[in-house]
Amino acid sequence: MENERFDRATRLILEALQADARQSTQQLADRVGLSATPVWRRVKELEERGVIRRHVALVDREQLGLSICVLANVSLVRHTEGAVDAFEAMVAGSPEIVECQAITGEADYVMKIVAPDMKAYDQFLQSKVFKVPGVASVRSNVVLREVKYETAYPVP
Repeated sequence: MENERFDRATRLILEALQADARQSTQQLADRVGLSATPVWRRVKELEERGVIRRHVALVDREQLGLSICVLANVSLVRHTEGAVDAFEAMVAGSPEIVECQAITGEADYVMKIVAPDMKAYDQFLQSKVFKVPGVASVRSNVVLREVKYETAYPVP
C-alpha cells in the first residue's frame, strides 16, 4: 500500500472503519468482498503504518456538560524556541483544548476549547493560557452551533 493511493478494498476498509470502528473483521470482510484474513492483515498494516492512528468513540460534549465550544486564535509575542515549546507544552497538558493547529495569517495558533460555561472558559484562560510566557493575545470566537461536524476523511 502506498500513502498516496489505496486499492479499492483498502479504501472501503478505511471508509467502513471511519463510519464504525467496532465492526468485526468478518463484517469488514463481508462489506469489502474479501475473506477475513486478508482484511485483518490490511487493517494491521494500516495501524502499523500510522494510517489508522487509533480507534475511538465519539462522545456528545453537551451530554458531558461541556456546553461551550470556543475557537481561540492565539498570537505569541516572539517565536523563540522557548516560547513555542512552553505554549505547546501547555496545550498538550490541557484536556480542555481538544484541537490545536499552528497556522499562517494574523494568529500563530487556533485552538478548539470546550468548557461547561463562560466562567469556566475565562478561568481556563486566566489559569493556563495567560500564564504562558510569550502569549501576546487570544481572540475568542464562541461557537453558536455546529453547521457541519465530520470526523471521517475522504479516502482518495
